Amino acid sequence: MTITTGERIPDVTIKTNGAEGPEDIRTGELFSGKKVVLFAVPGAFTPGCSNTHMPGFVVNADKLQAQGVDTIACLAVNDAFVMGAWQQDQNAQAITMLADGNAELTRALGLELDASGGGMGIRCKRFAAIVNDGVVEYLGVDDKGVDKSSAETVMAQL
Repeated sequence: MTITTGERIPDVTIKTNGAEGPEDIRTGELFSGKKVVLFAVPGAFTPGCSNTHMPGFVVNADKLQAQGVDTIACLAVNDAFVMGAWQQDQNAQAITMLADGNAELTRALGLELDASGGGMGIRCKRFAAIVNDGVVEYLGVDDKGVDKSSAETVMAQL
């Protein structure tokens, strides 16, 4: 079942790209006591994610932070090395990259996407959420495009 507004983000361990390689990060700690904008993409380096979705958050990072956002985080079912390379490629140093390589958080959120028909396995649906102290205040899930999950849509919801 898909997570809904008013529910708490599940506490699972995923990875982030640290200074010396992949590091564990617990979602309970990441979201605790902070306002976090979490956006998810089906895959790093994919055309829509690289050309449309991520750039909106990179360009608007300062505006999001000015609206009280403590952390902007990007989630994908990729490994931490890929997420780190994508962060550099996108000049996204203001974005915390979250590698959900085994889709554990994605499944816990109920937002998995079966992309096995295209040879990509289980991925995460494209979405954006505003999470305040671990509780979802806004959730926009896109089937096509980025209308509900764009940085501009998120800013309008803050």
